[in-house]
Amino acid sequence: MRNTTSKAVLTVLALGFAGAYATSASATTLADVQQRDYVRCGVNTGLPGFAAPDDKGQWAGLDVDFCRAVAAAVLGDATKVQFAPLPDKERFTALQTGAIDLLAHNATWTLTRDAELGVSFTGVTFYDGQGFMVKKSLGVDHIKDLSGATVCTITGTTTELNLADYFRAHKMKYTPLVVDNTAASITAFKDGRCDTLTSDSSQLAALRVKLSNPDDAVILPELISKEPLSPAVAKGDPQWDTLVRWTYYSIIRAEELGVTSKNVDEMMKSDNPLVQRLLGTADHMGQKLGLKDQFAYNVIKQVGNYGEMFDHTVGANGPLGLKRGVNALWTDGGLMYAMPLR
Repeated sequence: MRNTTSKAVLTVLALGFAGAYATSASATTLADVQQRDYVRCGVNTGLPGFAAPDDKGQWAGLDVDFCRAVAAAVLGDATKVQFAPLPDKERFTALQTGAIDLLAHNATWTLTRDAELGVSFTGVTFYDGQGFMVKKSLGVDHIKDLSGATVCTITGTTTELNLADYFRAHKMKYTPLVVDNTAASITAFKDGRCDTLTSDSSQLAALRVKLSNPDDAVILPELISKEPLSPAVAKGDPQWDTLVRWTYYSIIRAEELGVTSKNVDEMMKSDNPLVQRLLGTADHMGQKLGLKDQFAYNVIKQVGNYGEMFDHTVGANGPLGLKRGVNALWTDGGLMYAMPLR
């Protein structure tokens, strides 16, 4: 469905409505979305693996899949999403002003954002950490070798603060080169305007594949921060917050129970009460959220469980080829864990 930037989003951002930090979610977001018949989802302007249009203009990535999962849960149709590509510095404003219903924009969940921005994070879809990418020709192997370097970073992100904290704590000097967006950061890096580019390690992997010769750059092995990336909604509508959060839990629970997009129809016949609750054949879990009981069935059938989403976006079958690592299920040594569906 609609894959172009929402005119409404651009209008709201251009007007710069006052009260940026006030809670602005409609108390009836679900009703608004159902009446409108599509979810307005803010995403990155172009980050392979997370949110980027393909050569046909169709959006793809882990964040994009989550937007589609919410559409499938709420409207029964994963295609009913209007994607709004937003620069980092404008992403929370779009959510605060009600220009979008959901933000899935590789945003780090932090105390300050949680407490001051009037937004609510709904669940970590990717556990990450801040790293550094350098040109292989520099011969740099560790972050400690970057003292005195010019560092490219993006304004309006947690990256700037982490960078300053780390270099100050380790008594290292650096010159920041601050740019407005990810596209500008990789351009500056390619042009040699900075010695290193710092960002979330997953974002560095996405930017590296954009280089004409990715093998010319290397991502250093150390991380300097924890970056739990989470979708968010505006505070002020507990029902919308809750149903988005349980859409998130449903895709993880599906992987825990072995329910996939390929076997979900057969699993509808399961006599396992855990599977029955998930797929809506018992106990009316969907009705508790104001949704149809088979909301999770629609999500899994049309988008997949968390493992499937990870695999074809950022994982083995996606452009980044990342390993699950800490994003594996808790039963496999990772951090992904769904709350009880009962």
